[in-house]
Amino acid sequence: MAGGATQHVPSGLTDVEARERLRRFGPNRLPEPPRKHALALLIEVLREPMFLLLVLAAGLYLLIGDPAEGALLGLFAALSVGLVVVQEYRSERALDALRALAAPMARVRRDGVVRTIPASGIVPGDRVLVAEGERVPADAVLREGGGLRVDESLLTGESVPVTKGVAAPGLQDPGQPGGEGGVGLFAGTLVVSGHGVAEVVATGAATQAGRIGASLAGIVVEKTLLQRSMGRLVRLLGAAAAIVSVGVFVLHGLVRDEWMEGALSGIAVAMALLPEEFPMAFAVFMAFGAWRLAQLRILARRPAVIETLGATSVLCVDKTGTLTENRMRVRVLVAPDGDAWIDAATRDVPEAVHRLLEHAVLASRVEAVDPMDRAVRHAGDATLVDTGHLHDDWPLARQYGLTPELLAFSQAWECAEGGVVVATKGAPEAIAGLCGFDAEQTAAMLADVARLAARGLRVLAVAHAGPFDAAPEDPRHRVFHWDGLVGFEDPLRASAPPAIALARSAGIRVVMITGDFPATALAIAAQAGIDTAAGALSGVEIATLDDPALDAAVARVSVFARIRPEQKLRLVEAFKRRGEVVAMTGDGVNDAPALKAAHIGLAMAGGGTDVAREAAAISLLEDDIGHIVDGVRMGRRIFDNLRKVLLYIVAIHVPIAGLALLPVLLGWPPLLLPMHVVLVEMVVDPICAIAFESEPGERDLMMRPPRAAAAPLLGAPQLLLGALQGLFVLGGVLGLHVAAVARGIAEDEARTLAFIALTAGNFALVRINGARGPALPRLFERGHRAFWIVVAAATAIVATCVLWPAAATLFGFAPPSLLASAFAIAAGVVAAMLFEPLKRVDWVRKALGGA
Repeated sequence: MAGGATQHVPSGLTDVEARERLRRFGPNRLPEPPRKHALALLIEVLREPMFLLLVLAAGLYLLIGDPAEGALLGLFAALSVGLVVVQEYRSERALDALRALAAPMARVRRDGVVRTIPASGIVPGDRVLVAEGERVPADAVLREGGGLRVDESLLTGESVPVTKGVAAPGLQDPGQPGGEGGVGLFAGTLVVSGHGVAEVVATGAATQAGRIGASLAGIVVEKTLLQRSMGRLVRLLGAAAAIVSVGVFVLHGLVRDEWMEGALSGIAVAMALLPEEFPMAFAVFMAFGAWRLAQLRILARRPAVIETLGATSVLCVDKTGTLTENRMRVRVLVAPDGDAWIDAATRDVPEAVHRLLEHAVLASRVEAVDPMDRAVRHAGDATLVDTGHLHDDWPLARQYGLTPELLAFSQAWECAEGGVVVATKGAPEAIAGLCGFDAEQTAAMLADVARLAARGLRVLAVAHAGPFDAAPEDPRHRVFHWDGLVGFEDPLRASAPPAIALARSAGIRVVMITGDFPATALAIAAQAGIDTAAGALSGVEIATLDDPALDAAVARVSVFARIRPEQKLRLVEAFKRRGEVVAMTGDGVNDAPALKAAHIGLAMAGGGTDVAREAAAISLLEDDIGHIVDGVRMGRRIFDNLRKVLLYIVAIHVPIAGLALLPVLLGWPPLLLPMHVVLVEMVVDPICAIAFESEPGERDLMMRPPRAAAAPLLGAPQLLLGALQGLFVLGGVLGLHVAAVARGIAEDEARTLAFIALTAGNFALVRINGARGPALPRLFERGHRAFWIVVAAATAIVATCVLWPAAATLFGFAPPSLLASAFAIAAGVVAAMLFEPLKRVDWVRKALGGA
């Protein structure tokens, strides 16, 4: 282990000791997460009054009514409940993803022999061997190391690997991830250079990653704003339906002594009042919304949150991998007599800069895992072509790893002209020491470092020595020549500034939460367009704040730096306490708890970890945060169109309930039976909901501020408008039925005409509620193809029920004449269109979503 600090390391555990500890501590994996099985989901769905009533009606008809009607009701019940169960069946797999981060196999020293075993068999006290390109299988302290550098970005959010030191004898505390010189290695992190032997101190759920998993398991996924709003509305209407239904049942029993008929009529009235279509429409909208987002390369794991995107008021973004590309790039080269800011196309740079980059390349591994080595190699290939400063033909003579005594990596090369040149790259202070800088030179160099760091750059120094006859045993004993500084950046994504600008124009506040240093965070935030006026709040400062103080801080600060995983979660909760609707982006293990706790978790799936994708509700299949704005636009469109369809459902329930209830109160023969109610509510209405889903978004969709979190989906104004629309249709249909009966038309035919008029009024209500402005002028505009398909499909279904003898008998229909049918259609359409002039009234326009 050349160049590394060493100490005597025992031969490891014996097999007997390992088996005993495996029994005591358990396997090195996370416990299985609790799962919500289909049966539990089914029970949960059946607690909803609308579905419970549908199942009850089917059972009652099978027992005391017509078996054919009962069977058809049962089919509708099974289809309705099944659709919702399938839609809600989303198992949480975040802990599975955390488990997958552990290396499947690991090298351990047991009984003095190195063995390769499954990572699940590792126990505390094991001596594990780690090397470049391997993931650490458990939390451990380094007992023996040679130039070990580890990428801990999955836990800390920092894109730059950190150097590890050898632990003092007897030390068992690995400390916290992040920071130079730590002695702890953590499960799931990646070794980018060097090798070592570490003693395992924690496995499974006791590791840093395991504790994050435990916090995920304890976070309850809240219902979305829309689900809560819809639940309140359904409970309100359910209570009203129960009261009216019981009243009808008692009225039948006491006044007419028809208790069985009263039970069936009561169920019919309850079904007419209860909005069974609400969950159906919600399922349709979420399914189509998920499909539409998939076309935008956005995957919705929990489709119910799609609509919540439209209400987002705070967007919390992680720096590494979200705003930036999570890779290192050489951005500036500062030589003693010239410097250059470079990009992929830079060619014309001073000769001193050429020499600086030449020796930086020679101090970088050829096949590198370290992102800085890879960045230097890439810059050299792009900038030094045809300059004579690339030496791909030079043989490597020796490598010198990082050590506590010299925080630099060096390589010795055999020159083509003869002799050996040593190039070194590392911490500026260390390289200055190799070059023999005096106090004045060191101060000037540190000023350059500070200037670059203020721009969010990571800085390394480069020097060279030689040529020598042979590679030296210890480079510290040679005099080096200063070549200069190399500034690295984690590049800002090109899509980030326009995406953040669009988000802010839509009234969404954007904040950065990162594990990186404040200076770097502020520099990146400023480049991206995030407000930096209040500076950055660090994790150390947050640790001193209680919840009220933190709530006050998040109201003004938009950049949070050096944040630990549990603090990310705490910040999300602080924003939620302020009444904000929080969307959180991220891609690392450290982001997972906050992703799950936020109203909307958005994982950067392309470059992110499995645990981030599984903890988040939505994943961006391409690492482009511009898609977030597309998601917000889609969420707002879905909310608008869902409000329109629910307004329509409220409207159509008024004539359905009236036609089921009024004949009972007036002593007429039943006009609408449960079969008719189910036909309208479970077939015609859900088909019509598809027409609303395809409505294009309103022109001002992304110019409005986010709606208030407490804003109901349907408030009193919308319910009043829906009731008014429904009363117009009810009046038209009931008037038609009375006229038909007065002309001596048979009961079954009169019922059929009323049903046709109801269906025509239904279609008219779709167009009336689909447009905020006048509907008739836009009836034949492009973009309403789905409406005409829906009309054709629903008309075919109703025509089949009327004209097919078996179906007509089941529904109590009798085919009317064409003239009578045309008159019924006209009656339904005209009755619904009576609402159109009211759209010009100010309060009506505002209730429909207009300005």
